[in-house]
Amino acid sequence: MASSIPKSLRCAIYTRKSTEHGLELEFNSLDAQREACEAYIKSQASQGWKALPQRYDDPAFSGGNLERPALKRLLVDIEAAKVDVVVVYKIDRLTRSLADFAKLVEAFDARSISFVAVTQQFNTTTSMGRLTLNVLLSFAQFERELSSERVRDKIAASRAKGKWTGGNIPFGYRTENKKLVIDENEAKIVRYIFKRYLELGSFGPLVIDLDAKGIRSRIKRAKSSDARIASRFTYGPLAYLLNSRIYIGEVPHKDKWHPGEHQPIITKAIFEAVQAKLASNSVTRKNRRSESGALLMGKLFDDRNNRMSPSYSTKMGVRYRFYVSAALLRGRKAEAGSLARISATELESTVLQAVRMECDRPDPAVTSDAELIEIHVERVVVSKNAITIVFPPQIALQNLTVPWINTASGTTSPKYRATDSTEADPILVHAVARAHARIQDLTGGRFETVEALAASAKAHPKMLRQEMRLAFLAPDILTAILQGDQPAGLTLTAMLPTLPLSWAAQRRAIGL
Repeated sequence: MASSIPKSLRCAIYTRKSTEHGLELEFNSLDAQREACEAYIKSQASQGWKALPQRYDDPAFSGGNLERPALKRLLVDIEAAKVDVVVVYKIDRLTRSLADFAKLVEAFDARSISFVAVTQQFNTTTSMGRLTLNVLLSFAQFERELSSERVRDKIAASRAKGKWTGGNIPFGYRTENKKLVIDENEAKIVRYIFKRYLELGSFGPLVIDLDAKGIRSRIKRAKSSDARIASRFTYGPLAYLLNSRIYIGEVPHKDKWHPGEHQPIITKAIFEAVQAKLASNSVTRKNRRSESGALLMGKLFDDRNNRMSPSYSTKMGVRYRFYVSAALLRGRKAEAGSLARISATELESTVLQAVRMECDRPDPAVTSDAELIEIHVERVVVSKNAITIVFPPQIALQNLTVPWINTASGTTSPKYRATDSTEADPILVHAVARAHARIQDLTGGRFETVEALAASAKAHPKMLRQEMRLAFLAPDILTAILQGDQPAGLTLTAMLPTLPLSWAAQRRAIGL
C-alpha cells in the first residue's frame, strides 16, 4: 500500500524583543528565538511542516499592543493565504494583552491558521487549550502591568526626591549625568524675561521688547527640514515659562511640585511677584471681557495682523455689537484686513461652537463661555472667507480653520449655520468624521471601553456616547449633511441631544 504524503504546511516564525539591549550582538535574542522555532519545525517535518524564509522580527517593540511592523506584515500574509502555521518561542512574544490575543485568534480562526508556542505546548482548537492559553496570557499581561507600575512608582519616588527623570529640558537648563545644570546663556534670558514682565506689566509690551532685542528661544531643528531655527517668544511660551516653578529649583510630578536637586535661576521673591501680576492681569481681562460682553476682546485680529476691538451701535432702540479693526479706528482703512468690521454675535457663536467641538466639550454646561475662551483660545484671525483659531501650546491642538461665506449684504455668516444653500456644514461634517474615528478606536481595540476613550480624549463618557451616535446616521441623512442639503436649523448642537439610533426615528426627528 502506498504511504500517504502529508500536506505541506507553511510555517511563519514570529520573534519579538521588548528593548534594544543586546540587539547589537552577532547572535541576539531574536536569533535565539528563531533557531528554537526552526528546530521545532524540523521535528515536525514528518507532518509536512516547512519554515518560510521570510523573517517576521520586531526588535524593541512592546507586546502591550499590535502596533508592530513585522506583526502587521504577518497578518497581511495570513490574509493573502501565504501562511498555514504561526510559530513563536513563547506566547508572550506574540502579545501580552488578552484583548489583543482574542483579535489575533479570531484572525487565525478565520483562515484556519494553527498557532504554536514551542516552549508551551497546548492545542487552541479545544476549550481546555484555550483556557490554558488565557491563563498564560493573564500572567503575561499582569507582568507587563506590574512593570509599568514599578516604572511609574520609581519616577514618582525620584521626583519626590527632587531628581530629574527626563522629558523636555526646560529653557535655561541643560542635562549633565542625567541632572539639570544651568545654561548661563539661556539663564540670562530667563532672568531678563521675569524682570521685564514685572517692569512692563503685560505680555504685549514684553513680546515687542524681546523682538526688538532679537531675543529668541532655544535653537531647534525644523520638522520639515534639517534647518535649525530659533522661534520668537509669543504669549503661550511666555506664560508657560513665567508660571514654571522649575526656575525656583522645584520639579513637578503630576499636580505636585517638589524641591529639586538643580539650582534655581530666579529667586522666590521675584517668582511670587510675577505670579501676583499674572493673576491680577487675568482677573482684569476677565472683568473687562465680562463687562463689555465681548468674549474675544484682546484675542481677535484681522488677516493683516491688526487687533480688532469691540464696539456697538444702537438703532431703533436695539443695540448691535461688532468688532472693528484698529486700522479703521485710526483712520487707516487701506491698512485694514479683508474684513474691517464684523458682527460680534455671529463671530463669537462660531468660535465657541468650534472650540467646544475641538476640545471635546460639546456640553455648554462644562464651562462658561468666557472661561472657555480664556483657557482654550490664544488668538483668532478673521478673514473674508475663513476664521482661524490658534490654541495655546499647552492645549496641544493644531490650529483650526472654520470656513465662512459672504452674504449679499456684505456681512459674513458662518457656514455651519444650516440653510437652504448647498454648502456643507464643516462643524457637523467634522463631528461625523470624528464619531466614525471614535467607533474605529473601540472596534479596532485601541481602547477597550468608552470610559477609557473618554479619559484619553479628556471628555465626559456621556458626551462621547452622545457624539458617537453620529456614526450611525441613516445613509440619506449622511448624504444630505455631506452635500449641505439638510433642513434649515439643523446644527450640531440641535442634533446631538435628541438623535435616536433608529433610522426611521432619525428621519422623523430631522424632517427628511
